[in-house]
Amino acid sequence: MKRNWIIFAAIPALFAYQAMAQQALWGGSEIISPEIHADHSVTFRVVAPGAAEVKVSGDWMPSEDWVPGSVAMEKDEHGTWIHTTDILEPELYSYFFLVDGFRTCDPNNAFVNRDIATLTNFFIIEGGQANLYRVNDVPHGSVTRRWYDSPGLGMDRRITIYTPPGYETSEKTYPVLYLLHGAGGDEEAWITLGTATRIMDNLIARGRAEPMIVVMPNGNVIQDAAPGEGRDGYYKPTFMIPGTMDGEFEESFMDIVRFVETQYRAKTDQSNRAIAGLSMGGFHSLHISRYYPDSFDYIGLFSPAILPGQDVSSVVYENMDGTLKQQMENGYRLYWIGIGKTDFLYNGVVEFGNKLDQMGMEHTFRESDGGHIWKNWRIYLTEFTSLLFRE
Repeated sequence: MKRNWIIFAAIPALFAYQAMAQQALWGGSEIISPEIHADHSVTFRVVAPGAAEVKVSGDWMPSEDWVPGSVAMEKDEHGTWIHTTDILEPELYSYFFLVDGFRTCDPNNAFVNRDIATLTNFFIIEGGQANLYRVNDVPHGSVTRRWYDSPGLGMDRRITIYTPPGYETSEKTYPVLYLLHGAGGDEEAWITLGTATRIMDNLIARGRAEPMIVVMPNGNVIQDAAPGEGRDGYYKPTFMIPGTMDGEFEESFMDIVRFVETQYRAKTDQSNRAIAGLSMGGFHSLHISRYYPDSFDYIGLFSPAILPGQDVSSVVYENMDGTLKQQMENGYRLYWIGIGKTDFLYNGVVEFGNKLDQMGMEHTFRESDGGHIWKNWRIYLTEFTSLLFRE
């Protein structure tokens, strides 16, 4: 009898648990947001019956300084705010809501990216270039987070590494691309915001890129890992932390190369190494490649953080012209620069390109529309990797 009493007593608790689980599962309402229509317009919805004003802000809208523009949503009789966009071009888009001025993510969209300390929802309008950003029915590579010893920085550090499809089952050796993030980013930025591993899977499957290892380190020398992943625990990420552009990362960079070339089946000669980065990572790529002028045959600077009159004190940054000349004389296969026409770094990057012209240092200079944005950097990565390691 006692056992039966326990069973009967548990039934109400079971029903209560199921009700809670069902509520958590369905979120209390049947709302689709975003809803992507056949014509590539998109409808957003959010329930906020007590709000006086709700806006949606997305990166397809003209920006207001550094912030995307916004548009007012309309409230229906049920307290749901709704907005449908014009037709959008294929792309990976980010957005958020402003509810009476309070910024919040879309509670009906589970897909969120972190850019520094800002969370935004995202969605894809398929087609063209954007098809490289989605998971397609192609062979997939592997992504691992490893820890490497950096004697130059005096700590073990976390790193993200992509190996191409078939790496685990083959005995081949592979060329390596070292891919660096921008200020405020970390070893997670390129695989989340940049969709780098999806781009690589799709390019390799289409024969547009050679199979390669892609190494994505953390360029913030005072961190051992991304916020929440290392010894400092959970804290709010910030934009420019100490040590990001003081020469320490460049000086210690060969610690990463040595780790990769001893732990992976990586080709170890200059002709099979590439380095590229966006913004701060472009700055790092510029200086690493000239500080170690016989180490990389392919250099990619994506909106590099080159500012006129930049004052940086480190042995790494000394004798800029002399080391660039040495890099040129040692030889390389590709020096590739990409910049948006409305990027706030545009003038400094153009000035650097003029310097290379005056030196007779061969390079590719790619201008695109838009500014300092991930849309450009994903395109630059696609174009740059398509040129690497071709015989």
